[in-house]
Amino acid sequence: MTTPTTPTTWTEPPREAETVVRSGARLGVGAVVLALLVIGAMHLVGPSSAVDPVRRTISEYALLPGGWLFDVAVVVLALGSAGVLAALVAARLTPARSLPSVLIGAWCVGLLLVVAFEKTNWSIGPSVSGYIHRYASLVAFIALPLGALLLARRLRGDPAARPFRIGVRWGSWLALASFLPIVGAIGLRGVTGVPWWRAVPLGLLERGLALAEVLVVALLGLWALAHARRSVVARPE
Repeated sequence: MTTPTTPTTWTEPPREAETVVRSGARLGVGAVVLALLVIGAMHLVGPSSAVDPVRRTISEYALLPGGWLFDVAVVVLALGSAGVLAALVAARLTPARSLPSVLIGAWCVGLLLVVAFEKTNWSIGPSVSGYIHRYASLVAFIALPLGALLLARRLRGDPAARPFRIGVRWGSWLALASFLPIVGAIGLRGVTGVPWWRAVPLGLLERGLALAEVLVVALLGLWALAHARRSVVARPE
């Protein structure tokens, strides 16, 4: 008579998936580092260094000479994020057909749309491209933390993943909290008469939001990598 096993919220990846996990996770972490270095440097040197980081959004860098560097950094981040998603699926931390996977995928697509459709150049006026850029960035910035939070909740039964789960949750909640001042400014516009984008330090909020989200991507990649390594150690030969 056998004793029934208790179901867990995760399963070990097969051997053939380990390469996907390692490659995807390392690609994602490398993409985060590269994007941070490139965009961080644009704050300090070149025409983009003259952009006010407190009031002006990061996307304005793409409108300046040398803006292609910003586009390259965002595309690299999108591809790296897709690699992390592939690693999470290959590690069997989330099914491909699941809400966390769909939301993280929406983040990847949103980033690519942000590059494909330029931010509105307000010295010229509003544009269709600018509206697509705005809503694509909004979807991306909301989708990633929601997907990461759902993933962390799904894997709460894995005690070894606790450090990654905590980091992902904190980063995701911090990203979502960045929207609160904007929501408040929109709600108070009828009282104050101040446009919401002038009532808050929009550039600073967006930079904090972006930093929190890329760190979540890196943590998800490290989580998948650590899970695959534990599975290799635990797997009997």
